[in-house]
Amino acid sequence: MNKLKDKVAVVTGASKGIGAGIARQLAADGAKVVVNYASSKSGADKVVADIEAAGGTAVAVGADVTRQAEAESLVRAAIDHFGRLDIVVNNAGIYQLAKVEDTTEELYRRQFDINVLGPLLVIRAAAPHLGKGSSIINIGSNVTRVLPAGSAIYTGTKGAIDAITGVLARELGPRGIRVNAVNPGMVETEGTHAAGAIGSDFQGWYESLTPLGRIGQVQDIAPIVSYLASEDAGWVTGEIILGSGGMR
Repeated sequence: MNKLKDKVAVVTGASKGIGAGIARQLAADGAKVVVNYASSKSGADKVVADIEAAGGTAVAVGADVTRQAEAESLVRAAIDHFGRLDIVVNNAGIYQLAKVEDTTEELYRRQFDINVLGPLLVIRAAAPHLGKGSSIINIGSNVTRVLPAGSAIYTGTKGAIDAITGVLARELGPRGIRVNAVNPGMVETEGTHAAGAIGSDFQGWYESLTPLGRIGQVQDIAPIVSYLASEDAGWVTGEIILGSGGMR
């Protein structure tokens, strides 16, 4: 498919998990992709190699999106390599659950810096280069609907992303730039495996409350993002799309 032909995309946090799947999907649909990573260059290089092996075009670019100068260098790399920028996917994020009595400044600042400040800095850097028909997609979470105990900080960051998506849809809409969010439910990734969630009682509980009866896969989320990036979604902005199998 070539619905993103001639488009250039930046995907943050794309060395693994959902971000890697999004990068591969956008490339499969015709976009040239900047695969951002913060620490795992080898992971990002593997994603680029996969894209190129499938006939696509991609480049790995390291940048800490919580730092303004590095967010700007990430956007410059897209312009330098491919001459333009059309799609920004703010996927980089972390989660660490903690009860309120275990809340610390460090937990708060790290999650809000990566999950909230990072997308804002990337959008700030990208906005001057985005034209009519461009698309920004923020990756949120369905925790803002489920509100699990012990997730005050993480859920707070994703609630902020929901709000920022709506605000920027209004702010950037007059320039023809669309801003939407995709809020996945539980997805099987390297991260959920490392956290011990896969095969756990939590997974069983989640699936029991999910109308489609299973947790998500990366390939359940990536096509939603590609749709929002494409002209098929040209009349869609300010939306928060749940990709959770009906879990809410």
